[in-house]
Amino acid sequence: MSGGLDSATTLAMGKEKGFEFYALSFNYHQRHAIELEASKRVATYFNVLNHKVFDIDLEQIGGSALTDKNIDVPENTELAGIGDDIPITYVPARNTIFLSIALGWAESLGLHDIFIGANAVDYSGYPDCRPEYIQAFEDMANLATKAGVEGNGFQIHTPLISLTKSEIIKEGMRLGVDYGLTHSCYNPLENGKPCRKCDSCILREAGFIEAGSTDPLL
Repeated sequence: MSGGLDSATTLAMGKEKGFEFYALSFNYHQRHAIELEASKRVATYFNVLNHKVFDIDLEQIGGSALTDKNIDVPENTELAGIGDDIPITYVPARNTIFLSIALGWAESLGLHDIFIGANAVDYSGYPDCRPEYIQAFEDMANLATKAGVEGNGFQIHTPLISLTKSEIIKEGMRLGVDYGLTHSCYNPLENGKPCRKCDSCILREAGFIEAGSTDPLL
């Protein structure tokens, strides 16, 4: 649960289906901590059973504008061009690392359902948001764990995987998600407001417009 629009909507959709949540966020030495503050607000709003912020230093790996402050976050990309190439905001193997930690925590708790807000339609070109990747990770999880070997395996839930950003927003509004609690910007201003220039801001703003609504952060 990053504290962003997608993860908050994923949480709401899971709760509608009767799931209760142990929420996992990551302090991975990203450019800013604003998204972690948002994740705490979202966790409180949805009354999760436990919210764990896991510390892991992906700055040591580098190779991404989100973990290396010497690499600029791309700005003002044409909406139609977002996702054509894997952008510099891709963090190497991030979802694999995050899902592996979630898998370990789930197995230790005796739980078998893992939710992630991956989206393969209106997304930024990240290879670890595709359905085939999610299926491959689920297959691996059921091969590599005691629970999986004993027949009590895992399911990776991706309720947003085939939705557009506007469809995600409409679904969230139907479920009462307060998007004013969330944060999506890669490179926020000093006052914490979204930059409105990075790919994430552009996708989010376009989604609200298409959904016939206004982003409460703007």
